[in-house]
Amino acid sequence: MTTATATPILQGRDLVKTFGRVVALDGANLELYQGEVLAVVGDNGAGKSSLIKCFSGAHTPDAGEMHVMGEKVEFKSTNEARRHGVETVFQTLAVAPALDISSNLYLGREKRKPGLLGTVFRTLDKKRMRQESAQHLKDLGISTLQNITQAVETLSGGQRQAVAVARAAAFGSQVIILDEPTAALGVNESARVLKMIQDLRDRGLSVILISHNMPQVFEVADRIHVARLGKRAAVVTPQSHSMNDVVAIMTGAMKVPEEEQQLTPVR
Repeated sequence: MTTATATPILQGRDLVKTFGRVVALDGANLELYQGEVLAVVGDNGAGKSSLIKCFSGAHTPDAGEMHVMGEKVEFKSTNEARRHGVETVFQTLAVAPALDISSNLYLGREKRKPGLLGTVFRTLDKKRMRQESAQHLKDLGISTLQNITQAVETLSGGQRQAVAVARAAAFGSQVIILDEPTAALGVNESARVLKMIQDLRDRGLSVILISHNMPQVFEVADRIHVARLGKRAAVVTPQSHSMNDVVAIMTGAMKVPEEEQQLTPVR
């Protein structure tokens, strides 16, 4: 893991989110530092999805504060989160199957041809998008996507995941949030996605990984944020606690004193 900055790149303080009488977040906290993989785990209803959706702009918290690089932010939409360098790859991927790889990478960010063709006739500059898409994939070390003009619907699950992650990482993002990225993948494709997560970290990006797969969490995470009953129950590391310990924290059978938690990365 790269050396963490003193200021969290992403931070949530005392976040509250309710849906009628249902309390999804009840004073939740989170800190993500530069160049780390932070896994967020918890039982169903623990609040991890609501927490992540606040940072992605899909939800607006009812109370509490969010900060990006020390700056207080209020995300009203996913586009606002993107403008602050926070990209989210949801479990549904949100790719357009009928479009090719380059068109998916530039989905919502399409480049138009210069001059009247672009401004008046709004003609897309497909050649430029394909060239830049190929370079983005090369820079990310993604070698499983050889033909940039291939339709996404012809790709495997792991390759589609790579397209979604590449789209998130290609546009100056600081933080990439991955929601269950290997849930529908086989062993080999899951391994490729985990390798891609490690590569993103090695490039200095910060990654939040939401997963139920404990072996995968322990394979790639630098720190593990355990959510329970809408709050942060603990932050531990694969070196300090076992999988059984994390499950015990999730269920409330084990409590970790704050002084024993890894609230900041090991430098």
